[in-house]
Amino acid sequence: MKLQTQVPLIKQSPAIDYDSKLVLLGSCFAENMAHKLSYFKFQNTVNPLGVVFNPVAILDLLTRAQQSTPYTEKDVFFSNDCWQSFRAHSRLNRNSEAEMIAGLNTALQSTQNKLKNASHVLLTFGTAWVYKHIHSKIIVANCHKQPQSQFEKSILSVDQLQNTFAAIISVLEAFNPKVTVVFSISPVRHLKDGFIENNQSKAHLMAALHSVIEPTENIHYFPSYELLMDELRDYRFYNEDLVHPNSIAIDYIWERFQFSWVDDETTAIMQEVNQLQKGLAHKPFNPLAAAHTAFLSKLSVKVKVLESRFPFMKF
Repeated sequence: MKLQTQVPLIKQSPAIDYDSKLVLLGSCFAENMAHKLSYFKFQNTVNPLGVVFNPVAILDLLTRAQQSTPYTEKDVFFSNDCWQSFRAHSRLNRNSEAEMIAGLNTALQSTQNKLKNASHVLLTFGTAWVYKHIHSKIIVANCHKQPQSQFEKSILSVDQLQNTFAAIISVLEAFNPKVTVVFSISPVRHLKDGFIENNQSKAHLMAALHSVIEPTENIHYFPSYELLMDELRDYRFYNEDLVHPNSIAIDYIWERFQFSWVDDETTAIMQEVNQLQKGLAHKPFNPLAAAHTAFLSKLSVKVKVLESRFPFMKF
């Protein structure tokens, strides 16, 4: 008896292994995937400017990185007792203007350095709805709870999105012509925009993305949105807000990503890493017991062996 439909996936190439250097940009779902990569000790960097939901804001960061255009006092403002930027997430907020600008430019420099060496760039887009700041005329990455009267809300057309995605690909290939780009649409539901509006937004993203996907040119699509909508397809796979996928859903999508993008040899190493992570997280009933001391000794040997094989791994 079949109890679910399954999105067909194939093994992708070039596969991700422990020599790969990954950059993840986009919505909070990109952060979910980066957390998994970090747990298994892959080399990855995620969202230097924090969570970004719309493609235009991601293109703005990438273009600045390519052109080495620094952030200045024009890119920050003071509100709610801290300095902020419409071009970045609130996690970059600082107490002084100088610290804010310095933090933005440190993130910009990190983006430049990571993209130059990236083997894979994973981009996850949350919405086609954007907010344009009326005074500065920029499409913002984050509204920072400023008055709604300061913004104009609109949805990017399929043509606008196609141009944006093509520009993103062009910038990434300028950093590294051999980079593998993996696009996806976040399964997070943006219901604050409205139920119909959320579906319209996802439809625009889908239509535009599939017009630029070229697997033979290392431009791929991973169906994270479709996996939640079509394979899981049940509210028990959401958090209590019924908007964000829960840990079960994230684990499931991660396993499907691993099947598609990680080779078998690397999967075997991941199992070793997982065993070490579980061992390190173990809380003994009696930390001073001889059995626990022996367990830690064996664990330490295994950690040293793995760290000697992969010096970038730190447990």
